[in-house]
Amino acid sequence: MAEQGASNDVERVAKQAPGSQGRLSTSEGRSSRRISRVSYKEDWANLDEYGKLVKYVSTYREGGHDDEGGTEEEVKRVWYAPWKKRKVRVKHLDQDGAQFPDDWLLTDIHQGLSSGEVTNRRRRAGWNELVSEKENPIAKILSYFRGPILYVMELAVLLAAGLDDWIDFGVIIGILCLNAAVGWYQEKQAADVVASLKGDIAMRSIVIRDGREQEILARELVPGDVIIIGDGQVVPADSRIICDVNDPNGWEEFKTMQHQGDLGSSSESDIEEAEDDTKEKNKEGSDDKPHKPKKRGYPLLACDHSAITGESLAVDRYMGEMIYYTTGCKRGKAYAVVQTSAKLSFVGRTASMVQAAQGAGHFEKVMDNIGTSLLILVMAWILAAWIGGFFRHIPIASPREQTLLHYTLALLIVGVPVGLPVVTTTTMAVGAAYLAKKKAIVQKLTAIESLAGVDVLCSDKTGTLTANKLSIRNPYVAEGVDVDWMFAVAVLASSHNIDSLDPIDKVTILSLRQYPKAREILRRGWKTEKFQPFDPVSKRIVTIASCDGFRYTCTKGAPKAVLQLTNCSKQTADLYKAKAQEFAHRGFRSLGVAVQKEGEDWTLLGMLPMFDPPREDTAQTIHEAQNLGISVKMLTGDALAIAKETCKMLALGTKVYNSDKLIHGGLSGAMAGDLVEKADGFAEVFPEHKYQVVQMLQDRGHLTAMTGDGVNDAPSLKKSDCGIAVEGATEAAQSASDIVFLEPGLSTIIDSIKVARQIFHRMKAYIQYRIALCLHLEIYLVTSMIIINETIRVELVVFLALFADLATVAVAYDNASFELRPVQWQLPKIWFISCLLGLLLAMGTWVVRGSMFLPSGGVIQNWGSIQEVIFLEVALTENWLIFITRGADTWPSIHLVTAILGVDVLATIFCLFGWFTNQTMPTNPVDKFVETTNGWTDIVTVVRIWGYSLGVTIVIALVYFMLNKFKWLDDLGREKRNKGDLKIENLLGHLARLTVEYDRPGQPPARFYLAAPKEEEEVE
Repeated sequence: MAEQGASNDVERVAKQAPGSQGRLSTSEGRSSRRISRVSYKEDWANLDEYGKLVKYVSTYREGGHDDEGGTEEEVKRVWYAPWKKRKVRVKHLDQDGAQFPDDWLLTDIHQGLSSGEVTNRRRRAGWNELVSEKENPIAKILSYFRGPILYVMELAVLLAAGLDDWIDFGVIIGILCLNAAVGWYQEKQAADVVASLKGDIAMRSIVIRDGREQEILARELVPGDVIIIGDGQVVPADSRIICDVNDPNGWEEFKTMQHQGDLGSSSESDIEEAEDDTKEKNKEGSDDKPHKPKKRGYPLLACDHSAITGESLAVDRYMGEMIYYTTGCKRGKAYAVVQTSAKLSFVGRTASMVQAAQGAGHFEKVMDNIGTSLLILVMAWILAAWIGGFFRHIPIASPREQTLLHYTLALLIVGVPVGLPVVTTTTMAVGAAYLAKKKAIVQKLTAIESLAGVDVLCSDKTGTLTANKLSIRNPYVAEGVDVDWMFAVAVLASSHNIDSLDPIDKVTILSLRQYPKAREILRRGWKTEKFQPFDPVSKRIVTIASCDGFRYTCTKGAPKAVLQLTNCSKQTADLYKAKAQEFAHRGFRSLGVAVQKEGEDWTLLGMLPMFDPPREDTAQTIHEAQNLGISVKMLTGDALAIAKETCKMLALGTKVYNSDKLIHGGLSGAMAGDLVEKADGFAEVFPEHKYQVVQMLQDRGHLTAMTGDGVNDAPSLKKSDCGIAVEGATEAAQSASDIVFLEPGLSTIIDSIKVARQIFHRMKAYIQYRIALCLHLEIYLVTSMIIINETIRVELVVFLALFADLATVAVAYDNASFELRPVQWQLPKIWFISCLLGLLLAMGTWVVRGSMFLPSGGVIQNWGSIQEVIFLEVALTENWLIFITRGADTWPSIHLVTAILGVDVLATIFCLFGWFTNQTMPTNPVDKFVETTNGWTDIVTVVRIWGYSLGVTIVIALVYFMLNKFKWLDDLGREKRNKGDLKIENLLGHLARLTVEYDRPGQPPARFYLAAPKEEEEVE
């Protein structure tokens, strides 16, 4: 009693503190209270002993911290000397304190904020959006000069300057700047296309402003805005729940309960409380449970907190509690007041902490792998050149002759493809823009790589495989029930928000056109007291409504769930089940309808059969997907018979199983994995089943794409390798997906997979081409130096590198074919083919050079410049190589042909007029070729070089064609995706069925037992 009296005294004193009324929660067992330091300042002289003590506790900070926040030591580089580091103290604002005045955080739900007040608050709060850290424009441009490959080119710039080779110095810098400019322009152009369409899927919110409802972009919200949150929507900002939208007295009750301190805390500790609530539900026999804040009546909302807490079940939210930015609302509809902006929200602060810790994606790792390998290779060739140079007594440095440093400069230029990072990245960016024009919004570029490699597509049924055009066929009406009364009850048990009707509710309401008497029933003055949207657990919709002084509870939902409510006779139940089975075999989705009059039992009214016809192109699209090596699996919440009938209509297969096989089927880990791999679909699935299917397929090495449209699909969309939000998806599904489709149907998805594979093919073709070019010149330059003491002049080598980049600028816009199977990088295959192509190119160049030692001049006319002849042959054969690696399934685009022909003409002009080759380079042994004194080359010689280069290209094309016929080479580096470790899978499946039995009186603590019977364990 003494303790209770003391507690009451503390509560009374806290309530009487100046300015604190309506702000402090007085729940028993909660020892900490938040005191705003923004809205009021207390005068210490006016506080009593306990008031000063509370003030001290609330404002105390550890040493080294100020009143506004804490400071931490961070190491930063000095801007004028990046190699120096300095320790600085950085102030961090106290995020747990109030960011905005208290009078901002409570607004009349009927009036909302005025337009002028919104403008004033936005000046302080900013836009309600999470933006990635703004990149300095200068830093963005400099990023195109960073990377292993680019560092080597920058080293070549320094080396050219050290050798006083200012022509090479300028050209190399020009190459670097050209690549940066092209990369920046193409990425910006592609990003603008994607951004223009992303506005179509931007998060929106319904807000009360100036006394009326408005729909605005979520980024326009400010603290204090009154918003309306309903099922299927994403919470646009951290907000506090006020009351149900259908409760006319909710606002007054909220103010009264807040004044009395009876509401739950609005702090972020609600997240932990929600987790504790889940744990407490599972506890039994505990006498000392912590006291929770007082809840007001029934939960107003149920939110998906899986992205924050990892809890898969929906968390009930009551009056006065917080709902959090980006979480999805699963049930209910309520008013809420925005408490803070996105960047200061719980999710926003977490995102800012992990933003700097993001690692490189798979694509970046592949590029780094290739770049590093090329660097190692060029260093090996430089070492070989230096060893050969010492053997030939070539000086390291000399002002008037070719030296080892000149050889090193030439190898550095040709050994690293400076355009490789830019061309591959811009190819994906341009591809993303192309997909955007096809109504597929790519949320991140790496999703293109994932989409191209997908080999299993898990698709929902409604709207993707079917047309999502529901119609109600002849209903089943229970004996003694009026059909008009049944349809009236079905409409009562529907959402009445005509602006955003669910397809099932919409077809139910529109069916009243055929039942005018049902419309008359609804005109009798019905009043909805409570509406509970569809619950995926109970699989029902419930409405409590009153009319003529009687209260009715109306429900519609899955036939099995509705039948369990009633106490009908066995004969009626059997007939009802038989009808449900009959409808299912005909491919109809059925809805049971029942009603309960106040004080009476539930009455079974009947069943509404709904038919959703398959899309006209679905069967053909599924056949096409299977030809592309993609296994399509249907995951639906419909009954097993309906799922099987739908699969028959679509020629998808008949291996469709109930979702109980996944969790409660008693299968071992390996057997469950086999079941998922071989199944054509699953029926009666819940969100956790979708998640489990994705996880099992990924454990088997499959790249899985998952389609979804609802907030319940968000976890599986996030888990999959490529999450696909289909047309009409909720904001929660869109935010969790990698690609958002704005058009319905499976054909749109399959077309996008083809486009992704085409993009992937362009990147692989360019990488093969560029590696072969590097090896070509490395082999020729080093061997020519060692064998005949000659090399191509550095100036010409620089222009060869420039021409190679100019010619392939248009690769991103080239026509491309696509593989008929899921793509993989297959780096061993890329390296094998590239090395062979580089060797063949080097042999072709050596044939030209070696024939010049013959008296006749060999394969070309014996008159001109050796340097220019070799330069032109190398330029032509290298430029035309891209026509080989790109494949012969499609004609090259006009962009690519124009770019390559333009470079070829430029290289020919170089050869004709002998630019940069006015010096002879004597060889050992001496060749028989007649050099011109001015470096010019005869037009006949040029024509012969073109003809010879064409012949070399044809030979290489034939070799490339033959290589692609070898099965072993086609599979080189390809990982098998259907292999699993059976022992590990069995072990994990065994552990998954372990259940913990908590402490109970008279039993040992924490005993483990298997949920499966002993016989099943022996079978395993």
